Amino acid sequence: VQLVESGGGLVQPGGSLRLSCAASGFTFSRYAMSWYRQAPGKERELVASIGSGGGSTNYADSVKGRFTISRDNAKSTVYLQMNSLKAEDTAVYYCNSAPWGKNYWGKGTLVTVSS
Repeated sequence: VQLVESGGGLVQPGGSLRLSCAASGFTFSRYAMSWYRQAPGKERELVASIGSGGGSTNYADSVKGRFTISRDNAKSTVYLQMNSLKAEDTAVYYCNSAPWGKNYWGKGTLVTVSS
């Protein structure tokens, strides 16, 4: 299983970024996908998740109304559209899935929100 995140970078407060996670090594369309983040000195936290078919999503309270998770099963890719970014969104963002009951993680992509 491989999960490869991309799309992170430096953005000003109020700006937007779109993260992508390309998955391989398992039948992507059968499994839920999630985005987590870990800020410096803090524990990793769940940001958003999406069901296998894309019809079911949930979000952390801190990102509701600003972030949107989506997936393209034909491309085995999950996305996280992040709008109205705040300094407190600064973190390494990780893609996650759990095929066969085992957790798999990407290496992460750094998002820095700063003026």
